[in-house]
Amino acid sequence: MEHISTEEKLNEVIQSDKPAIIKFFADWCPDCKRMDMFIGDIMAEFSNYKWYEINIDEVQGIAEKYEVMGIPSILIFQNGEKLAHQHSAFTKTPESVSEFLHQQLG
Repeated sequence: MEHISTEEKLNEVIQSDKPAIIKFFADWCPDCKRMDMFIGDIMAEFSNYKWYEINIDEVQGIAEKYEVMGIPSILIFQNGEKLAHQHSAFTKTPESVSEFLHQQLG
Protein backbone atom coordinates (compact mmCIF):
# COMPACT_ATOMS: atom_id res chain seq x y z
CA MET A 1 0.00 0.00 0.00
CA GLU A 2 1.52 3.29 -1.09
CA HIS A 3 1.47 6.09 1.47
CA ILE A 4 0.13 9.50 0.41
CA SER A 5 1.56 12.38 2.43
CA THR A 6 0.22 15.46 0.60
CA GLU A 7 -3.07 16.64 -0.83
CA GLU A 8 -1.28 17.25 -4.15
CA LYS A 9 -0.29 13.57 -4.33
CA LEU A 10 -3.85 12.52 -3.47
CA ASN A 11 -5.19 14.76 -6.24
CA GLU A 12 -2.79 13.13 -8.67
CA VAL A 13 -3.76 9.59 -7.57
CA ILE A 14 -7.52 10.12 -7.82
CA GLN A 15 -7.28 11.43 -11.38
CA SER A 16 -6.45 7.90 -12.61
CA ASP A 17 -8.76 6.38 -15.19
CA LYS A 18 -8.57 3.14 -13.16
CA PRO A 19 -10.15 2.83 -9.71
CA ALA A 20 -7.83 3.75 -6.81
CA ILE A 21 -8.59 2.32 -3.36
CA ILE A 22 -7.61 4.66 -0.53
CA LYS A 23 -7.61 3.87 3.19
CA PHE A 24 -8.07 6.90 5.44
CA PHE A 25 -6.54 6.23 8.87
CA ALA A 26 -4.73 7.71 11.90
CA ASP A 27 -1.89 6.33 14.00
CA TRP A 28 -3.90 6.62 17.24
CA CYS A 29 -6.90 4.66 15.90
CA PRO A 30 -7.36 1.14 17.38
CA ASP A 31 -9.77 0.08 14.61
CA CYS A 32 -7.16 1.13 12.03
CA LYS A 33 -4.60 -1.14 13.69
CA ARG A 34 -7.14 -3.98 13.68
CA MET A 35 -7.75 -3.43 9.96
CA ASP A 36 -4.00 -3.56 9.34
CA MET A 37 -4.05 -7.15 10.63
CA PHE A 38 -6.38 -8.32 7.84
CA ILE A 39 -6.03 -5.83 4.98
CA GLY A 40 -3.10 -7.71 3.40
CA ASP A 41 -5.32 -10.63 2.37
CA ILE A 42 -7.89 -8.26 0.88
CA MET A 43 -5.18 -6.37 -1.00
CA ALA A 44 -4.02 -9.72 -2.43
CA GLU A 45 -7.60 -10.52 -3.49
CA PHE A 46 -7.89 -7.13 -5.21
CA SER A 47 -4.28 -6.94 -6.38
CA ASN A 48 -5.30 -5.71 -9.83
CA TYR A 49 -6.12 -2.33 -8.21
CA LYS A 50 -3.79 0.32 -6.80
CA TRP A 51 -3.97 0.68 -3.01
CA TYR A 52 -3.08 3.82 -1.08
CA GLU A 53 -3.34 5.10 2.46
CA ILE A 54 -3.53 8.60 3.85
CA ASN A 55 -3.11 9.64 7.48
CA ILE A 56 -5.82 12.18 8.28
CA ASP A 57 -3.58 13.82 10.89
CA GLU A 58 -0.73 14.22 8.42
CA VAL A 59 -2.81 15.96 5.73
CA GLN A 60 -4.88 18.59 7.53
CA GLY A 61 -8.48 18.99 6.37
CA ILE A 62 -8.45 15.98 4.06
CA ALA A 63 -10.99 13.99 6.10
CA GLU A 64 -13.48 16.86 6.05
CA LYS A 65 -12.96 17.45 2.34
CA TYR A 66 -13.96 13.87 1.51
CA GLU A 67 -16.62 13.54 4.24
CA VAL A 68 -14.65 10.97 6.24
CA MET A 69 -16.38 11.14 9.61
CA GLY A 70 -14.83 8.00 11.08
CA ILE A 71 -11.73 5.93 10.52
CA PRO A 72 -10.66 3.66 9.09
CA SER A 73 -12.65 4.39 5.96
CA ILE A 74 -12.13 2.96 2.48
CA LEU A 75 -12.81 5.26 -0.46
CA ILE A 76 -12.68 4.43 -4.15
CA PHE A 77 -11.84 7.17 -6.64
CA GLN A 78 -11.67 7.24 -10.43
CA ASN A 79 -11.27 10.14 -12.86
CA GLY A 80 -11.19 12.59 -9.95
CA GLU A 81 -14.52 11.48 -8.50
CA LYS A 82 -15.36 9.59 -5.34
CA LEU A 83 -17.16 6.47 -6.54
CA ALA A 84 -17.76 4.77 -3.21
CA HIS A 85 -17.14 5.20 0.51
CA GLN A 86 -17.19 2.52 3.19
CA HIS A 87 -17.53 4.26 6.54
CA SER A 88 -15.65 3.15 9.63
CA ALA A 89 -18.58 1.29 11.19
CA PHE A 90 -18.48 -1.17 8.27
CA THR A 91 -14.71 -1.70 8.07
CA LYS A 92 -14.29 -3.80 11.20
CA THR A 93 -14.13 -7.25 9.56
CA PRO A 94 -12.35 -8.64 6.50
CA GLU A 95 -15.70 -9.97 5.25
CA SER A 96 -17.37 -6.54 5.28
CA VAL A 97 -14.45 -4.86 3.49
CA SER A 98 -14.21 -7.63 0.89
CA GLU A 99 -17.97 -7.57 0.31
CA PHE A 100 -17.89 -3.78 -0.17
CA LEU A 101 -15.08 -4.04 -2.74
CA HIS A 102 -16.85 -6.86 -4.62
CA GLN A 103 -20.03 -4.76 -4.77
CA GLN A 104 -18.18 -1.69 -6.02
CA LEU A 105 -15.54 -3.22 -8.28
CA GLY A 106 -17.13 -6.50 -9.39
